[in-house]
Amino acid sequence: MDDAYFKRITTAVILITLIVLSFFLVQPIIKSIIWGVILAFIFTPVYTWVNKIINSKTISASLICVLLLSVIILPLWFLTPIAINQSIKVYVASQQINFVSLLKTIFPSFFTSEEFSIEFGSIISSFVTKSTNSLMNYLSELILNFPSIVLHLFVVFFTFFFVLRDKELLIEYIKSLLPFSKEVEKKLFESSKGITISVIYGQIIVGIIQGLIAGIGFFIFSAPNALLLTLLAILGGIFPIVGTFIVWVPVSIYLFIGGNTFQAMGVLLFGIFSSSIDNVLRPIIISRRTRMHSSLILIGMVGGIFMFGILGLILGPLILAYLMIILEIYRDKKSPEIFIQGPKTT
Repeated sequence: MDDAYFKRITTAVILITLIVLSFFLVQPIIKSIIWGVILAFIFTPVYTWVNKIINSKTISASLICVLLLSVIILPLWFLTPIAINQSIKVYVASQQINFVSLLKTIFPSFFTSEEFSIEFGSIISSFVTKSTNSLMNYLSELILNFPSIVLHLFVVFFTFFFVLRDKELLIEYIKSLLPFSKEVEKKLFESSKGITISVIYGQIIVGIIQGLIAGIGFFIFSAPNALLLTLLAILGGIFPIVGTFIVWVPVSIYLFIGGNTFQAMGVLLFGIFSSSIDNVLRPIIISRRTRMHSSLILIGMVGGIFMFGILGLILGPLILAYLMIILEIYRDKKSPEIFIQGPKTT
């Protein structure tokens, strides 16, 4: 056997072995690393602004880490017990609701058949029970798995700090590994940056803002279990097509049926505002960015949740988006884009 050929085979075997071992080594914390990278991307504009003033990458990144700790970790520390308590209340209350009578009251003309009403009410009752039970268990695990969560948070902040500080070096390193030509590489990075901003800022951040606005209405007008409803509104706002109305409409109806007309109208007004602000914020963020079709985002989010959990809300659409970007570059056609739309021009 040729000596040079033997060396290449040996090198390839060693490289593949090390890659496989590294994957199994990093696999338990891979989601935390990805969270750190995503948060670094989100906070990059803030970091850039702070670094212009301080002119020190290390100090600027450290300050942003403290800011992130204050904005995300501290509210979670104080609000998680409240959310658990409210989820327990909702679970107990759901066991006592007569869904058949409720459905007949809201939709009297539709639920005229007693058998259909009982069957449909049973399905709704089962769905609500399983959903509230799953939410309660998920929130409880946050406390039970506290030591493990602390270690994951350490990895998140460690990754966040170094990606934020050394992102230019990291990008250059990634570029050096890509097998594409310089032209394709440039198009790939420009489109990837645009689509990432569209998904994270245009869909995730805007959805969170929508949910928070609806949540303010829940708190101001004393909706029951306002914190839990706010979390659900945020989740609904993040999903395209679904929106926050899937939460505030039933809450308004519930308050109205209960005779709380003033509270119902207040929640309704905040809900309408939360849904309509999407038409203002989203065009500002993505008007000149590469955009992704909403149906593809929805499919990516749903599939992402099944595969990656809550992280899939971001990772699912981005995986599909990057695939579509590469396919569009490969097509290199002038025909209209279906799934990936280029930036709008004026």
